[in-house]
Amino acid sequence: MILRRSIFSRICCVLAFALSATLSITTDSPQAKQSSSSRPNILWISAEDLSPDLGSYGDAYSRTPNLDRFASQGARYTNAFSSAPVCAPSRSAMITGMYPTTIGSLHMRSKAVPPPGIKAFTEYLRAAGYYCTNNAKTDYNFEAPPSNRPPDTVWDETSRTAHWRNRPDKSQPFFAVFNHEVTHEGQVRSDDAIYAKNTASLKPEEFHDPAKAVLPPYYPDTPVVRKMWARYYDLITALDYQVEKLLKQLEEDGLADNTIVFFWGDHGRGLTRGKRWVYDSGIRVPLIVRWPGKIKPGMVDDRMVSLMDLGPTALSLAGVKVPEHMQGQAFLGEQANPREYVFAHRDRMDETYDMMRAVRDKRYKYIKNFFPGRPYAQYIAYMDEMPILKEMRRLYKDHMNALSPDYGKALNDTQLIFFKPEKPPEELYDTTVDPHEVNNLAGSPSSQEVLKRMRAVLDKWQKDTKDLGLLPEMELRERMRPGGVWHKVAPPVVSEQVSGDLVKLKIGCSTEGSSIAYTTGEGRDARWKLYTSELTLKRPAVLRVKGCRFGYLDSDEVMKRFE
Repeated sequence: MILRRSIFSRICCVLAFALSATLSITTDSPQAKQSSSSRPNILWISAEDLSPDLGSYGDAYSRTPNLDRFASQGARYTNAFSSAPVCAPSRSAMITGMYPTTIGSLHMRSKAVPPPGIKAFTEYLRAAGYYCTNNAKTDYNFEAPPSNRPPDTVWDETSRTAHWRNRPDKSQPFFAVFNHEVTHEGQVRSDDAIYAKNTASLKPEEFHDPAKAVLPPYYPDTPVVRKMWARYYDLITALDYQVEKLLKQLEEDGLADNTIVFFWGDHGRGLTRGKRWVYDSGIRVPLIVRWPGKIKPGMVDDRMVSLMDLGPTALSLAGVKVPEHMQGQAFLGEQANPREYVFAHRDRMDETYDMMRAVRDKRYKYIKNFFPGRPYAQYIAYMDEMPILKEMRRLYKDHMNALSPDYGKALNDTQLIFFKPEKPPEELYDTTVDPHEVNNLAGSPSSQEVLKRMRAVLDKWQKDTKDLGLLPEMELRERMRPGGVWHKVAPPVVSEQVSGDLVKLKIGCSTEGSSIAYTTGEGRDARWKLYTSELTLKRPAVLRVKGCRFGYLDSDEVMKRFE
């Protein structure tokens, strides 16, 4: 009961913290008045399920000439990590600049309700005059049914045709995101027809020879494993071609010199013991930034970066003040704030529960297993479709079967770690000598000082950020959405003042933490804008408005006609 009361106390602190973090956006801010030419465009190129398995990161097996060339034009970050080893929680952190463990989006596919005041960072960019476009994945863990897409206050455009080229005013600065799915785990294990389609751009000599693959030590060396490893690298080469095409479009439009380009992976590779795990194979990602005239070409930067820092960094580069409530830290621009540690979490993955927390500095990784009695190799239906894992389970069965000719010899000691019936309560790794994190130093007498330091850092982080992981998910859901009923934003209220042909309009919404979207267009294809201050329309005109908030249903639409 004491633990439970402590947890509830933490939640109350979270809510109080968030209520003080309400969004205040106004077009009267200095950044909104800057000339378009003085502000850089920002382009994010993201790839799914991708570790730093690129030529520019020293991987001799990889064939990524275009990304390697891009890296030579900017900075390559060697210590970039996601806050979660799976897409939806990781993306919830990126879009809000907040830890999922703080705002309740820590579980996979949980449809969380973040506290009021927690918004997409793109709303701040839109308010400052940026055209924000997303192509096309969102998966923020907040989207409401039935569309399961983010509110219209988040993006000017989000679709598979979204592009900076679609902005009505070509002089308007843009923030554009392009998400590439070709490296996703589902593509690695796809059928031969889909694989052939994905790799159609590769020349025969660009396919990877499975026999030359350098496998991590926790994998058994079998044809099945080598085939999947090579396929993953083939898809990275396909990604390389896709990135080249996008960068060429930037050059064709004459925008390359005034656009800061980020390339990153949303978490580690989508192979067994990568994605879903807080080892480096699951959270360490490539991050390359090209900023012409500002970042020295070919630079290598070893500072610690979390992907949740990307949003605050975009704001910093755009000259927009980073909100005080954001936990992410800008690593470029005037508001850059270096960090010493990165933190990561693993909670429910699909239908299977676990809880792991991790902290990493430039050398050491500390992991705390909150359910050490549960094995690493818990069954997850989607995860278990991967042929590598099927192969590992087959070999483990042979290893343990006294009637099998491979009894006791199908897997070695390192490969058997994944199948231990229990996890250790703590794990500690020196990543400089053990990059695959297979030699746990938590019990080593010579590592106790490091263990105590990293343990204390993680414990302080959990307390400071009000980690919700120990609260049972069903109780967390009930607190966010009582009875499982989706909250609906209240309809906005429009006040008007008519003066001749002009109508001045002020719009408000009573739902705490809500934002307001409006359009003067009609029909389903109307473009919704973010309301920030009083509007002036010339009659005749139509105004459509709706209230929006992450984790809520949009309000009923309010329409006004001015004849």
